[in-house]
Amino acid sequence: MFRVLLDIWRSPDLRRKILFTLGIIVIFRIVAFIPAPGVDPSALRGIFGDSQSFEQVLRLLDLFSGGTLLNFSIVALGLNPYINASIIMQLLGVTIPKLEELQKEGEYGRQKITQYTRYLTVPLALVQSYGIITLIRRNSPELLGDLSSLNLLTIILTMTAGALLLMWFGELITESGIGNGISILIFSGIIARLPVNFGQTAQIFNPQNINLFIALIFLGLVVIVAAILISEGQRRVLIQYARRVRGNRQYGGQSTHLPIRVNQAGVIPLIFAISIILLPSMIGEFFSSASTPIIANTAIAIRDFFANTINYSAVYFVLVLGFAYFYTAITFNPTKVADDIKKFGGFIPGIRPGKATADFLSFILNRITLVGGSFLGLIAILPFIATELTGISTLALGGTSLLIVVSVIIETTKQLESQLIMRSYEGFLYK
Repeated sequence: MFRVLLDIWRSPDLRRKILFTLGIIVIFRIVAFIPAPGVDPSALRGIFGDSQSFEQVLRLLDLFSGGTLLNFSIVALGLNPYINASIIMQLLGVTIPKLEELQKEGEYGRQKITQYTRYLTVPLALVQSYGIITLIRRNSPELLGDLSSLNLLTIILTMTAGALLLMWFGELITESGIGNGISILIFSGIIARLPVNFGQTAQIFNPQNINLFIALIFLGLVVIVAAILISEGQRRVLIQYARRVRGNRQYGGQSTHLPIRVNQAGVIPLIFAISIILLPSMIGEFFSSASTPIIANTAIAIRDFFANTINYSAVYFVLVLGFAYFYTAITFNPTKVADDIKKFGGFIPGIRPGKATADFLSFILNRITLVGGSFLGLIAILPFIATELTGISTLALGGTSLLIVVSVIIETTKQLESQLIMRSYEGFLYK
């Protein structure tokens, strides 16, 4: 462990990347405490417990804004607009042929899609900032008071600019730092919130319920261990290469394995699912006081539906599982993998090359994704169920937070290991 850290520090390139990433995180945390103009952050903290559905929406938004919504800072939107734009672009990439062609054009296509995602982030940030302001004003009018049109426009533009700033920070980390920039910023926000969560838990600690707290701590450790096992678990498909003789040389005749991860999509399904599941609750709160009775009653019904823990957990679970299949289908194409295996003279023993191999890989991938996606969904909803059973709400997002933290740590350490090996180190892995 210490030798690996020493090797990392001795590498000028890696040292620069790590320091650059830490510098961006420090700037992000400083910006997170700069409040938006005309807002009283202390008043916002008091409305987190006013309404169950409203509190749920705010806490989820606060998680993916890196704790900035609680302060209503200039980056209060966090990365939600950019994440939503990424989801929309990936969905459009499946349905629009031109975007699908761009996805296959390598670096040029990736840059064009990234550019379109940035453009889409702007209107989404404008709409979401106005939605959050309206949502807060309806539930707590005293927070913002009577805003003039100019003041409202100022807050909206400030929050939009903050969202674009975080998007830029994330891309800078991805290009010049270590790890995925978006995941790193979310990770840093979760870590920054841990002392607050522990402090809130300590305030409600009762020695008579010590067994309950011990059980919650044990459950957290189980989640961490299970997340590591699922993240590292894989199905190794045997690939055999036929022998070929060219001149006096013999090629092939060897065997290798194609690793298919149990959790092929990583933490992305959780991020996507939370971004989507926020919308019904926000829409319900937004239109609950509409003047038209039909719209108001429908909005109240939607709000009450998602205020129920069982309904909310069921939808959350289905979304996580669905996005696990969706993102896995994007990142792992069985047909392309089967063609590559056939192109290099390989085959799976007992399976014909070509379409039969693609069908076999799809069959394995579907079964493995069912296990990985179900695990993600179960762990994601476990804290909500635990909250209902124990009444402790300070750790309501513990499962999601732990999964994100564990996944980001694993992915980042793997990237560091691969870069160490590329730089001709001895290849020491973490022990």
